[in-house]
Amino acid sequence: MATFTGSDDLQGAQFRGADLRGARFVGSDVSGVVMRGVDAAGVDIDAPWLLEGDAVLLVNGVNVVPFVEAELNRRFPGRADQRAADPDGLRAAWEVLQRTWAATLARVDAMPAGTVDVSVDGEWSFAQTLRHLVMATDTWLRRAIQQVEQPYHPIGQPNTGASGDGLDLSIFVTERPSYDEVLAVRAERVAMVRDFLATVTPEELAAPRTNPWAPQHPETVLSCLHTILEEEWEHHRYAVRDLDAIPGASTA
Repeated sequence: MATFTGSDDLQGAQFRGADLRGARFVGSDVSGVVMRGVDAAGVDIDAPWLLEGDAVLLVNGVNVVPFVEAELNRRFPGRADQRAADPDGLRAAWEVLQRTWAATLARVDAMPAGTVDVSVDGEWSFAQTLRHLVMATDTWLRRAIQQVEQPYHPIGQPNTGASGDGLDLSIFVTERPSYDEVLAVRAERVAMVRDFLATVTPEELAAPRTNPWAPQHPETVLSCLHTILEEEWEHHRYAVRDLDAIPGASTA
């Protein structure tokens, strides 16, 4: 089985009559790819940035991006409020989001023992997803908004390539923490966001901040909060997707 990595430049490559059944593209740039006369039955695309800006995804000449957005909002009530722009709207959006997470946590508790550490198709386990959200909160609330000098909890789960962004990975634990530890730290971070939103003002939302990963891109307190909400909803979607694939899964 051939494997292509970042060192392989396939820009402009042409595949004619090629059998790509079962191929897997992970973290790859397929923007502008053109497919003609292809058998796309069963194709599974997960593009978390598809809905940003003026992105277009054409299927048989139809831009399906608006349909994807509408369907995700239907499946996940409250998701449509992740771009709330005022304090009251942000507070309400956070509370709906955390009720959604609470229902998913209850679902996981009812699943077979060990479910929280199961990886589906090499993706993060449920526990790792919660750990990553700890890091996301630390990055965008504690580091970007509150400008804490060392904002990270050791239990956080760095994303792939974080070291390339200048993050010192020695901050984080290498041994797998217990699920109870993960839940405790996660609850602390959820409360931190709730407490911040409880008193934030419109003037504070407009205050400028520095993007922790790309300092050349200006941010505001509001845009940082939007990133937190986006991280929460996207990783909830991933978590539910993978829970559905685990034997013994329940949609209850």
